[in-house]
Amino acid sequence: MNAEELEQLKYPIGEFTKPDHISKKQLDDWIFDIENFPKAVESITNNLSESELNYKYRPDGWTIRQVVHHCADSHINSITRFKLALTEDTPTIRPYFEDRWAKLNDYSEPLEAPIHILKGVHQKLGILLRGLNDEELKKEFVHPEHGKHFSLEETIGTYAWHSNHHLAHIKQALKHKGEF
Repeated sequence: MNAEELEQLKYPIGEFTKPDHISKKQLDDWIFDIENFPKAVESITNNLSESELNYKYRPDGWTIRQVVHHCADSHINSITRFKLALTEDTPTIRPYFEDRWAKLNDYSEPLEAPIHILKGVHQKLGILLRGLNDEELKKEFVHPEHGKHFSLEETIGTYAWHSNHHLAHIKQALKHKGEF
């Protein structure tokens, strides 16, 4: 497999690109994607066998099971980042080692708990995000790994992309029957 093919498997919907202007319609679309992500994950994973849950979406990638657990953990961090930015003056958020978390024993468990987490977090996140005013959307946090400020409106796009990115990974693993 060449580097271009591997990159396509790694980023099946491409990488997130912040638009020059983020419209109200764009924000609404992103929030819609965020709100509906848990249902989409549950729908696609609900009847998967143990074998299918262990399909990988690319060589050296995570299994479907790990992807779902990762999304729950990542989106718990997401809502925390939003709330920090809304309640503090440009806070520096704390990154975490996603790859190390994916090796912890809870990532081998059934999907019931992470899907419940996703449902609750995304319901709260949708309420929070739909209630933001223009001033709040401009609030920022600092991500130390990237060494830059991220606005909340951009971060809404990032998490909508993140949701769709990992949903595409799950579909990709199923399409290729985990042959990686």
